[in-house]
Amino acid sequence: MKILIPVLIALLGTACSTQPLRGTGDMGIIIERAIGRVQIVEHSHNTSLAKVEGLGDLSHASLVFSRDARYAYIFGRDGGLTKVDLLTQKIVKRVIQSGNSIGGAISQNGKLIAVANYTPGGVKIFSADTLELVADIPATYGENQQSKTVGLIDVPEQKFVVTLYDAGEIWLIDMQNISSPAITKFKNIGSLPYDALLTPDGRYYIAGLFGEDGLALLDLWHPENGVQRILNHYGRGREPLPVFKMPHLEGWTTAGNSIFMPAVGQHEVLIADKNTWQQTGSIPVHGQPIFVVGRPDNRHVWVNFAHPHNDTLQVIDVETRQIIKTINPGKAVLHMEFTPRGDQIWVSVRDEDRVDIYDTRTFEKISSLPVDKPSGIFFSNRAHQIGL
Repeated sequence: MKILIPVLIALLGTACSTQPLRGTGDMGIIIERAIGRVQIVEHSHNTSLAKVEGLGDLSHASLVFSRDARYAYIFGRDGGLTKVDLLTQKIVKRVIQSGNSIGGAISQNGKLIAVANYTPGGVKIFSADTLELVADIPATYGENQQSKTVGLIDVPEQKFVVTLYDAGEIWLIDMQNISSPAITKFKNIGSLPYDALLTPDGRYYIAGLFGEDGLALLDLWHPENGVQRILNHYGRGREPLPVFKMPHLEGWTTAGNSIFMPAVGQHEVLIADKNTWQQTGSIPVHGQPIFVVGRPDNRHVWVNFAHPHNDTLQVIDVETRQIIKTINPGKAVLHMEFTPRGDQIWVSVRDEDRVDIYDTRTFEKISSLPVDKPSGIFFSNRAHQIGL
């Protein structure tokens, strides 16, 4: 009996301290950008599960999920890299790895976390398990100059691709040998590349150019062919209009052989052919588009806009290329995220401190969550997508 009592006490203590058993497949994180906090949410019942504080400057925060979708790695603007456990709802570890960072990626095998840095520039790569530094890659160019790095994306075969803003270069970083990264540098890609995207099949890496019109394309199946210039008229637009906010390239949509993308400075969504990389059409919209994101089945594309038109969403039918719905959620619609099968879309309405949830079939608002200055919304199915 004396032996059983301690065992029973231990079992009772364990039962009281653990979270209820659940999976992570319907979970996600919403960034509360102004207060250094995130909310852990679930979209089966559209509820907030927990708030995790102490994440620093989240004014331009993004994140990636671990391979098992249990952990989120959050990249803060203050150079913070924070590992958060979605199940225990706590910070596992936090490191300040630079003075200013701008996003990151997780490797194909889920073992490495890479971070793109503005200050002092370069890419740092960490163990996903311990957040111990495994590689420090300075973005050095010219006469020992340091470049900001942007557009850091994971690609197949245990590689990362990153763009050097100041240098006008794209680097392909092969991490198959962790102790000796192999770097292939593509120079003179264009002026001031500011962001990048990866096509859903993982083949094409495309960098936008802030300093000139056009885009820079790297075919990852044939990197020996170098970087090509495409869509030479894509940029500031036909007229010298003010650009209130540069579009996020990761917000493009590929639907079949067509790519739907935001025009820069124009009130249009542009359409290009994925095979020829030539523009094939355009759709007039409410304002300067920022995100042009496709529902998972690619039947519809949802668009949000830059200030002063950022209180509006528009929905485009891919087949007819017509606007079929205009919605006005409220002030400062910053981000949209579809549930994995596309039945809902979650929309951050920053200046009204809430996230709205819409039925993507009826376009009706079905719920709202109170969230302090929400920006990015990230669901855990991203763990299984290349380039996200």
